[in-house]
Amino acid sequence: MPAITGKAHREAVGRPGDFKQAQREFAAHLRAPDEKPAPTDIEDRRLGIYRDLIYNNIENFVASGFPILRSIYSDPDWHAMVRDFVHRHASESPYFLQISEEFLHYLQSERDPQPCDPPFLLELAHYEWVELALDVSDAEFPADLSSQGDILDSILVVSPLVWSLNYRFPVHQLGPSFQPKEAPEQATFLLVYRNRKDKVGFMEANAVTARLLQLARAEELSGRELIEAVGREMQHPDPEALLGFGRDLLEKLMALDIIAGLNAR
Repeated sequence: MPAITGKAHREAVGRPGDFKQAQREFAAHLRAPDEKPAPTDIEDRRLGIYRDLIYNNIENFVASGFPILRSIYSDPDWHAMVRDFVHRHASESPYFLQISEEFLHYLQSERDPQPCDPPFLLELAHYEWVELALDVSDAEFPADLSSQGDILDSILVVSPLVWSLNYRFPVHQLGPSFQPKEAPEQATFLLVYRNRKDKVGFMEANAVTARLLQLARAEELSGRELIEAVGREMQHPDPEALLGFGRDLLEKLMALDIIAGLNAR
């Protein structure tokens, strides 16, 4: 929350009383203008500039960070939610780029559920936040990796710019025309990633793919060893057929930069 500046600052300083108290009253009013009275000796026209500036900037960042979520709320319900966020949430970061993360924390820990909230609110918000988080991440692809060699006989290195996620709802399909009231029987597995061209994308996956990437991150295993390990866990009846399917999957993951490259044994 910005400090009182300009004429508003001079008016606050010139009145009797504690200036810090004036700052607190000023900030409280900007956070919740309908609930907290404005300082009586600051011109309301000037306060209005601050009110509009603070709210509009925050609302614009939240709406741009969560466009699908914004699209499924009516204007009154959306603005009521953002105003509650501004009023209730004490942000830990002063940076506008992190407003989306602060808004997600508000939804997860502070928002009182409302009749207008869809059952997939938290999952959709998390999915949209992940896209932004990957877009601005400063993680880098590992250096000195090869793109040559047999993918089954080489050690696979998973990109640090891929998140393996699972949700109860198909978050990548949600929008104004598709808002299920109940989660389907099958969970949704997604790989959200940023490639070497800095483009964020997603890939529908399943529990097997998610497990394969988990093993690849945890241990230095070749593609063959990864597929065989997953096959044993699944008790797959045809290891050779699984190996062929696994090769195709690994090559697709590498083409998308989800697998960042190969290391020789």
